[in-house]
Amino acid sequence: MKTPEQSAIVDLRSDTVTRPTPEMRRAMAEAEVGDDVYGEDPTINRLEQRAAEIFSREAAIFVPSGTMGNQIAIKVHTKPGQEVICEERAHIFNYEMAMLAHFSGCLARPVPAPDGILSWERIERAMAPKIYYRAQTGLVSLENTHNMAGGTIYPPATFDDICERAHQAGLPVHLDGARIFNAAAALGKPAAEISQKADSVMFCLSKGLGAPVGSLLVGSRAFIDQARVYRKSLGGGMRQAGVLAAAGLIALEKMPARLHDDHANAKFLAAGLAQISGIRLDAGKVATNILVFNVAATGMSSFDICTKLRERGILASGIDSEHIRMVTHMDVDRAACARALAAVQAICGGSRRAGAAD
Repeated sequence: MKTPEQSAIVDLRSDTVTRPTPEMRRAMAEAEVGDDVYGEDPTINRLEQRAAEIFSREAAIFVPSGTMGNQIAIKVHTKPGQEVICEERAHIFNYEMAMLAHFSGCLARPVPAPDGILSWERIERAMAPKIYYRAQTGLVSLENTHNMAGGTIYPPATFDDICERAHQAGLPVHLDGARIFNAAAALGKPAAEISQKADSVMFCLSKGLGAPVGSLLVGSRAFIDQARVYRKSLGGGMRQAGVLAAAGLIALEKMPARLHDDHANAKFLAAGLAQISGIRLDAGKVATNILVFNVAATGMSSFDICTKLRERGILASGIDSEHIRMVTHMDVDRAACARALAAVQAICGGSRRAGAAD
């Protein structure tokens, strides 16, 4: 339950800020637990089994965060001294504390791509030649939806082509699917179908699905057995973690069905923002719950605008001096989005582009 102060705030910084539903809180209080390090927490075991079933995989492992899940996957798939190909705005490259190098001894090979969506041709050009004095490519990592590209989605044919051709080249593919259920909702396809050809998939329960904590990593049984070793080495053995898994089960089973609401609210925001003078945003490209827009032409930095928004009870993220990110989620309804839109318009002078429709 939100406090009155929380209700007055429209928090569009991320879908990580959601609070557990009353049903989740009840389930957490009543959860059957055991020691998960010994494999004896029944609620954790149910969550992992259900995640594996939903993604048509042999096994799954619960981890505290998406970052841990991604970095465990990279560690399992690679050897020290290899390169990991990813899009230049990828979360694993920009927001995971250089753990590619620190934990796995690998180097990122970032590749720019329109809207964050790589193609095999771009990946192939970035692959190291088979020369002994070049760090060899060890892994391809894809992100779906792509966070910093504005929640963009891999076309299934493009995703499958990359996986198939990477496998032909002897390379595994990891999917950072933190918001894979958003991609599935937008495409109208099961999450398993649009991720099946990847060797491993990480997805988050604590973003659009609304659980308070946790992510899952799915793959083959051998892969997950090795992942369990690395989870322990990172301090991810959480003992009676069924308290968390109970909320995760509700998130996994019930929350994907409501993601369309978040997408509709993001499109509403995008359509309004695109009409405000000084803001550059292609509203037609907003497909899920994330929008990233350029504010350079307003004459203010993104950080200045975010400060002014905060004074009006609206929270957003300046991701660099020219760009702001807003993310819709279950704790922000259409009225809250309208309030945020009005605040941006007031800060930017209240002007609208000439010819903009009402």
